[in-house]
Amino acid sequence: MTEQLTKATGRRPRTWTRLGSLLRLLILTQLAFNIGFFAVLPFLAEHLGTAIGLAGWMVGLVLGLRTFSQQGLFVVGGALADRYGVRPVVLAGCVLRIAGFVWLGYAGESWAVIGAVLLIGFAAALFSPAVESEVARQAVVWEETGGGSRTSVLALFTVAGQAGAFVGPLLGALLLEVDFRTVCLAGAGVFVLVLAGHFRLLPQHIPGRARVRARGGLRSLTRNGRFLALCCAYGAYLLAYNQLYLIVPDEVERATGSQAALAWLFALSSLLVVTAQLPVTRWAGHRLDLRRSMAAGLLLIAVGFAVVAAARPADWKGTAGLLPAAGFVVLLTLGQMLVAPAARAWVPDLADEGRLGLYTGAMSSVSGLIVLVGSSATGSLLDTSLPPAVPWLILATIPVVSVALLPRRR
Repeated sequence: MTEQLTKATGRRPRTWTRLGSLLRLLILTQLAFNIGFFAVLPFLAEHLGTAIGLAGWMVGLVLGLRTFSQQGLFVVGGALADRYGVRPVVLAGCVLRIAGFVWLGYAGESWAVIGAVLLIGFAAALFSPAVESEVARQAVVWEETGGGSRTSVLALFTVAGQAGAFVGPLLGALLLEVDFRTVCLAGAGVFVLVLAGHFRLLPQHIPGRARVRARGGLRSLTRNGRFLALCCAYGAYLLAYNQLYLIVPDEVERATGSQAALAWLFALSSLLVVTAQLPVTRWAGHRLDLRRSMAAGLLLIAVGFAVVAAARPADWKGTAGLLPAAGFVVLLTLGQMLVAPAARAWVPDLADEGRLGLYTGAMSSVSGLIVLVGSSATGSLLDTSLPPAVPWLILATIPVVSVALLPRRR
């Protein structure tokens, strides 16, 4: 049918129309995950600082713990997906995410907030590597059977995630007019729908995916220097992206006196990915290999930090004061478009046979550890009397240094 359509129109159908039902389900899964998640997360730092009354370093630590419990424990979820299959791991993660959002909505003390945040993160550590590794595996199969480049499938996966990240903050901002608890309960409601849908639609056994029974994959992984180098470079990107939840809200508050514009900056980022990710991926696919794509993206992110650092001494307010933050968001997003699909597409080439879930999870675990340390340090920088441009300059150096860590492609 695809060949007949190609002959009739003179061009190949779009990637989405040529994908199988499983890949479509997994891509739509990412959309739903991010709607529920990003309805809550952008407003967490402000809630912790005002309603709960946590200090800046503690807010940074809590956000870092959330990322580490999610990204840092991806290796567990990936290994479980390799051993038991995608379906049970995804369903268990959805149940835990529902419980975590409900708990966060009613948490009134720091210990309860930390517990809820850890549960929310661990839930994603279960379902995300299971979904991501299967998408990567299916993308490789799709490429090997002549469907097209694997990065085009992974770019669609990224677009779906960012579409959810676009809708989520807008939904959260609307519900925040009631209170933060309502936002959390709405996020939990989204995952109730996800749980019901996947209980019905996700196959018990995915053809071609063999469950790994033997142990020993972690030992081989820790000796894979090229893979670990990729993890460190990806961690630098993730640390930069995490600043959307830590240093950017502080900059928006400084410029406008509130965080009302924050949802629009998140919307700008997501809209850019939704509209430009596929063209950027096609452009990069014809000109850059995976290593060069990641290097270009990391350098763009560094320039974004430098833009805000250069503007901070002027201390602009109002709409003019938002321009540097908007410039950072645009450059960060362009860098993300180059880094994220390339990193995901690179992992199958470095993973051991049958261990793609473990390696996919491990990349997020190593980067989650980097974010845990980096977020706490960034939060401490915000509490000091350093010149306002210094934190941004320090953050600009990290992606530049990480370019040198990227392994050479064979």
